Amino acid sequence: MLRIGVIGAGKWGSNHIRVLQELQSEGMCELVGYSDRDEKKAFGCQYYESYKELLKFVDAVSIAVPTDMHYEVAKDCLLAGKHVLVEKPITLNSEEAKELIKISERENLILASGYIYRFNPAVLKLKERMSEFGIIHNITMRYIHSHKPPRRDSGVIFNFASHLFDILLFLIGIPKKLVCMKTNYISEEREDSAVILADYGDFYASLEVSWLHPLKRRDAWIIASERKVYVDFLEQKMVEHFIEVRQDETINRGFAEVKIEKKEPLKEELKHFIECVERSKKPVNDAFSAYIVTKLCEIALKSVNGMMEVRI
Repeated sequence: MLRIGVIGAGKWGSNHIRVLQELQSEGMCELVGYSDRDEKKAFGCQYYESYKELLKFVDAVSIAVPTDMHYEVAKDCLLAGKHVLVEKPITLNSEEAKELIKISERENLILASGYIYRFNPAVLKLKERMSEFGIIHNITMRYIHSHKPPRRDSGVIFNFASHLFDILLFLIGIPKKLVCMKTNYISEEREDSAVILADYGDFYASLEVSWLHPLKRRDAWIIASERKVYVDFLEQKMVEHFIEVRQDETINRGFAEVKIEKKEPLKEELKHFIECVERSKKPVNDAFSAYIVTKLCEIALKSVNGMMEVRI
């Protein structure tokens, strides 16, 4: 049975611990324990003051430390011979991501990144049905809400837009060009809102990200020739509108909600990671895809002064 530990037990890391405890009760893994700066947290499993001490007793780790620590901690774990699931973004620097990939390949280790929307049933249903929508005209996506307080490890592009970039990468691939507008109302170092235009040649995708917005939304519209499709990633819902807009008329054949079986994406992600380690399978949320997303975030930040070509 795979022995696994969690490094970082903050708001999201505590969810990793909870889910791994559930998977342990289902006989899928052994949760050895967790490491965190705060030893006062009570999770009903072994606490290790140092993650390097935890590494002596595990086969794999799930890393949920602050983003600016991802590279250092993931590298230490890989060099110690451990399989790694590191939260997204894999790193804040694409060259560091490439280094982690090289180490994992050299040591024959699984390296995955926590792009959880690849395990969201609404995203999976969207991928399944995309070919039925006709020619894509445009896509709009939102990832917005208010942070209290805002994060200090990175800005909204690496925190929020990375998810949207990964969904696009998973569904339709890499854009040709990017341009971004951003605001820095709260901090000069970290942007708090941004609008990114991703050019795919025949159509564009518009991404709105913000942690200043009063609403919490993770959703998208796919406007295509045969259908106009709304997807709510939080509620795991999809509605297809059968509307065809022509030059001289609009034909409206109504709408229908698509049946989706709801699941907890984090649980599906951790189950998948365990399976990949045990069977030596390439993860759906593989490290190279995570590297591409980090590269797209870098390009978005550089493209504030004008459209930039995407070169991976």
